[in-house]
Amino acid sequence: MLGKPGWGAIVAGDEDGRAGAAGGAEPGGAAEPGGTAESSGTPGAAAAPEPEDVPEAAGPAGKAAGPESPEYRRARIRRRTRRVLYGALILLGVGALLVAGTGYWAYEHYTGRVQRIPHAFPTDVPAAAVPPPSRSGSQTFLLVGVDSRSDLPTTGKDAKAPEWRPGAQRSDTMMLVHLPADHKHAYVVSLPRDSWVGIPGHGMAKLNAAFSWGGPPLLIDTVQRLTRVSIDHLAVIDWSGFKKLTDAVGGVDITVERTVSRRNGPGGVWTAGPHHMDGDDALDYVRERYGLPNGDLDRTHRQQNFLRAVLSKVLSGGTVTNPLKLKRTLDQVTSVVSVDDRLSDGALRDLVWDMRAVRSSDMVFMNAPVAGFDTIDKQSVVLLDDSGSAELWEAVRNDTMADFVATHSLDRLGTHVS
Repeated sequence: MLGKPGWGAIVAGDEDGRAGAAGGAEPGGAAEPGGTAESSGTPGAAAAPEPEDVPEAAGPAGKAAGPESPEYRRARIRRRTRRVLYGALILLGVGALLVAGTGYWAYEHYTGRVQRIPHAFPTDVPAAAVPPPSRSGSQTFLLVGVDSRSDLPTTGKDAKAPEWRPGAQRSDTMMLVHLPADHKHAYVVSLPRDSWVGIPGHGMAKLNAAFSWGGPPLLIDTVQRLTRVSIDHLAVIDWSGFKKLTDAVGGVDITVERTVSRRNGPGGVWTAGPHHMDGDDALDYVRERYGLPNGDLDRTHRQQNFLRAVLSKVLSGGTVTNPLKLKRTLDQVTSVVSVDDRLSDGALRDLVWDMRAVRSSDMVFMNAPVAGFDTIDKQSVVLLDDSGSAELWEAVRNDTMADFVATHSLDRLGTHVS
């Protein structure tokens, strides 16, 4: 390796600004006029060798640059620095590939675990009753909480009972979840279960009867005719799933604004103040309505408050940054929720990615506008405000919910509820 050209000249030029000052660069080579070292028949522009390849090279004033010379030590330090940098870059590259591979596996694994609901959407609907499609880039989900009055799960991959049988299940929670095209917020609008509405083929009845009579297709058809909002996807979870999900995130913290009767579970009262609720407590909390001042409307706010509390836990830094806790949470979420079979794994992955920056603080919860209450056919019912609702549904259709929320007085979920 001693025949390689110009090492002493290059080092001297780089370190001391004296390129070409070495008169005898290496055996068999000579310094060209002007300072360009070149061996016989070999261009002087050849790449500089590594210092370990040249035990001795010419230093300043023709002196040998041995292992103890400053030039040699500086060259060796530069080489070691390059090795460290290259190694770091390689490790970073491998790490990035591992993270990407792990993320892709997680997407594939968890989206593939979500149970699909076949034939969830209505068919043979008259053209006049079909709403216009959602504005490009936005989506609207119908989120349904099913009360089967059974401890057996009816939704998710562990379902042991039929998801729907005529008259066996009721939809106690119905929320339209609008995801705007900018993916920066989410708007949740609760439809009171006691809303007095027209149900195709059945006349006027409470909204939750639609699911009991005809399952997901009839409920979707009813909501679309009521709102003229296109339902892009359906998500269903039963109360067994609600309990499991609450326990999976370690319970939820909910503040009760005023002391009210607790008619579910152990009875007694819900005392005003903060409560840490496990799955059973949370289920009693969201089911309650008879002891609440505004009945069904207060219950929808409780449901929203619970959903917000769960999402805060799921999306918190303590969950997202803890691999074991995140895995347990995702395992539970995907095991209790069912979605329509139109929502492919790829579409679900895209949705999760698009909404990755949204937190519970970016979500707006509200009730559909209500005109009042009544008793019809010996049933306590909620009368929706057709005028106020029309503007709300138009904002959902046109993906202008941000403007609507900023300019309208709404029955919104505040910091505290009953």
